[in-house]
Amino acid sequence: MNVSMRELLEAGAHFGHRTRFWNPKMANFIFGSRNKIHIINLEKTIPLLNDAMNFAGRLAANKAKILFVGTKRAAQESVREHASRCGMPYVDHRWLGGMLTNYKTVRQSIFRLKELQKMRDEGAFEHMIKKEALMLSRELEKLERSLGGIQDMGGLPDALFVVDVGFENIAVEEARRLKIPVIGVVDTNNDPDNVDYIIPANDDSMRAVEIYVRCIADAIIDAKRGNTVGGVSDAEFVEVTSETEAKSSKAAKKAEEPKKAKESKKEKEVEEPKKAKEASKSEESNEPKKAKSAKETEKTEKKSK
Repeated sequence: MNVSMRELLEAGAHFGHRTRFWNPKMANFIFGSRNKIHIINLEKTIPLLNDAMNFAGRLAANKAKILFVGTKRAAQESVREHASRCGMPYVDHRWLGGMLTNYKTVRQSIFRLKELQKMRDEGAFEHMIKKEALMLSRELEKLERSLGGIQDMGGLPDALFVVDVGFENIAVEEARRLKIPVIGVVDTNNDPDNVDYIIPANDDSMRAVEIYVRCIADAIIDAKRGNTVGGVSDAEFVEVTSETEAKSSKAAKKAEEPKKAKESKKEKEVEEPKKAKEASKSEESNEPKKAKSAKETEKTEKKSK
């Protein structure tokens, strides 16, 4: 999906933070200031957004997992909706410390979450005391809110997509320690050093955030479709039999016939001048021999007379 400059402008993606809160490391991405608010250069944002989309698409084509992280109010709904749409894990409530670096403990909590979900689906809560059922339902609700988006992740993610790297600094730091690449929306007040694929843009506008998240999700979906289309399906598979081998051999012979004819013509064209040269050489070499033989015959005739 290609995003136009007009769409980003209408969403307010070019508005940064107040000039006094800026991070000097973002100077290359700032166009200027207006009413003491920095203006982001969208001419640099668009190609960087495309680079991030291409990276996400390459990962998705290799069946990699990209964890969407957006726990601030402006990003929660977009992250939850689009991550679910493209089949990727997400964190939209609160980043639990150690969610990546202490994943063994988090995995135990995910196992507990699935256990409680199974009990609820089987109707086990209905056969319990009200107090016990209420405690378990509250525990389930809390786990679903915190870990519901990553319960099917199945391990550490291959990359992170973070909305507002300053607000999600713990997630970015954990990813850096584990050498997990980070795609991040970076505003004028944040540090872009720990982000591998920077998207310099406004991270407070809900409309703008929805565009970034939608673009990454669309890139993932397109890559997954391209990956399945590029593979060989059962309908495209053709079993090789004796008939197909005979047909292929006939086709190969027909294809070789014109090649052989051309090669024979070239050989004739090359051989003809060679034969002419050899014939001329043989004639030149035979002429003195003929002259000698004629003189010898004349001498013998004179002697006989």
